[in-house]
Amino acid sequence: MKPKLSYKTAIGIIILLFFLVSCDRSRETTYKLNAETIGVHQSRALWVLAEGDQRLLENKERLDGFLLDLEKLNITDVFVQVYRGGRAWFKSTRADSTPYQNTWASEWGDALTALIRHAHEKDIRVHAWLNTLSLSTNLDAPLLDRLGDEAILVDHKGRSLKDYPSYDFPLPEADYYRIDTPAIWLDPTLPTVKLELKKLINELLQNYPNLDGIHLDYIRYPASMPFTPGSRFGLGLSLGHGTLARMRFKDETGLEAPFGELLVNSEAFDNWRRQKLTELVGALSMEAKNTDPDIIVSAAVWAYANRAYLSCFQDWRGWLETGSVDLAVPMLYTRDNALFSYVAREFIRGPFSDRIWIGLGAWLFSQNPTEFSKQLDLVKNQDASGYSLFSWDSIRAKPRLHTFLTENSDAR
Repeated sequence: MKPKLSYKTAIGIIILLFFLVSCDRSRETTYKLNAETIGVHQSRALWVLAEGDQRLLENKERLDGFLLDLEKLNITDVFVQVYRGGRAWFKSTRADSTPYQNTWASEWGDALTALIRHAHEKDIRVHAWLNTLSLSTNLDAPLLDRLGDEAILVDHKGRSLKDYPSYDFPLPEADYYRIDTPAIWLDPTLPTVKLELKKLINELLQNYPNLDGIHLDYIRYPASMPFTPGSRFGLGLSLGHGTLARMRFKDETGLEAPFGELLVNSEAFDNWRRQKLTELVGALSMEAKNTDPDIIVSAAVWAYANRAYLSCFQDWRGWLETGSVDLAVPMLYTRDNALFSYVAREFIRGPFSDRIWIGLGAWLFSQNPTEFSKQLDLVKNQDASGYSLFSWDSIRAKPRLHTFLTENSDAR
């Protein structure tokens, strides 16, 4: 016959179990912070470049200054760039890991692992920042070896970006237009591109399970400058007309894609490219959350949402609506404080305001940092859910700006 537990003994066991679970959870939060504070308090983020003036992951001697700046700036989140131009500053077999070989190590592990540990000790979340669809000018990226040149965007005249002079528009179009960020851009409509990026994110999260977020940058089509509203009016150059993309469009819609002088089905093709980009974002987000359900997925996006939608096929408002991303960080970089005010107030008062952190171009005010305080005051006083400063490297490189932001309490 089994002995029966007394009432007091049973209560004692329950209390002990509760205590053990609580201790276990507190140990977890020491190393892994969750997303519960998003939208509860104002978040204050900072972008940290892989190849800026500081190169934090390659220079351990700059770590103490960085951590001190985080404290003085009252930072809650950092976006640390770990993937740029097909190269990795983290342990990777899928990207060119040459930069990783130049990073420092400590008793806690490699530079990224140690940085996460240091940040968590200060209750700061670390998001891995990825330049998703841009390979910069790196035609030797291992990812391209696997994908082939057909993964690079092609214009509606059949010319690949890899053959553009300096990866910008060629003549005669160059007399009138420029690409906003000249680079080698991948075609987001291709299943092979999606698969490669999913594998990259999975590898990153498997190797760094204490990361708090994945931050997707360059998750769009390159934009034609000046602005052109897609391909429907036949203006400028439209990108994304490669053979494989046009074949897939026809297979899925039964329509011919616009190409050359033919503008047939231009609006349908624009909508299709936008849909495919949205599907890519959703797939990368799902991959991240399948690997780590608590991961925060964010995207750096164009601040002018209608232009992003029409010209870059980046429907980031739709991504927020469907939950494809947890956060959007519109890059509202401008010296025009009136323009900043108009757009920022739309974010603060509009839908999804609790999931929009406004990106601030701090580096633009290196010669006149007091003007920057007007933008900081607006996002603070209007109760924006969060903001992010671009960037720690440029702030550190400009003594006047650095002193103003770290020592002027009114500016924070």
